[in-house]
Amino acid sequence: MNIRVLLVDDHSIIREGLRSLLEKQPGMEVVADTDDGRKAFDLVRELLPDIIIMDITMPGLNGIEATRRIVDEFPAVKVIALSIHSKRRYVADMLSAGAAGYVLKECLFDELVQAIKAVAAGGRYLSPRIADVVVSDYVKRLSTTPESPFEALKTREREVLQLVAEGKSTKQIALDLHLSTKTIEANRRQIMEKLNIHSVAELTKYAVREGLTTLET
Repeated sequence: MNIRVLLVDDHSIIREGLRSLLEKQPGMEVVADTDDGRKAFDLVRELLPDIIIMDITMPGLNGIEATRRIVDEFPAVKVIALSIHSKRRYVADMLSAGAAGYVLKECLFDELVQAIKAVAAGGRYLSPRIADVVVSDYVKRLSTTPESPFEALKTREREVLQLVAEGKSTKQIALDLHLSTKTIEANRRQIMEKLNIHSVAELTKYAVREGLTTLET
């Protein structure tokens, strides 16, 4: 039986290249690809792939939050992060969200194939540059520190925070999330109260610091 793969990356050239290479691998099938974390969630519901290759920094819904939502609702679907980021914070956040693997984009294609096979078999995979002991220690320290204001935010509030930081209006966010503008306004007020932040500019800086988005997005 083929390993069914979903590709999620906001760069079309990466998706096209990976699709071309993976489809040449015996026992692997790319069932779909998308440039958006929210679309990925819908595709998972529709197609139930075995493996998702997930970028981290994407507009709309970043890879960390997309992974958290997907793993929560579809625990049988395994996520492998494919990212340029090697900092411990990104690795720890992605693994905490439920990713079963983490591969750096600088790796050779053969390493990604190895990661897919390992995760599909029920294991985990980290690129050699990602020191396992460092990641384990960092995740452990995160779990023992007092809850930060960011951790107090609900999943929906994190989504709204990212979209606000990306410059979207209340109406645009409401359309993206299929909610009313009143609900989005209430969410934004709750976010500001929890974070003790009182302007969109400060919210944007905070979202960048927490890795929800980047200034380049």
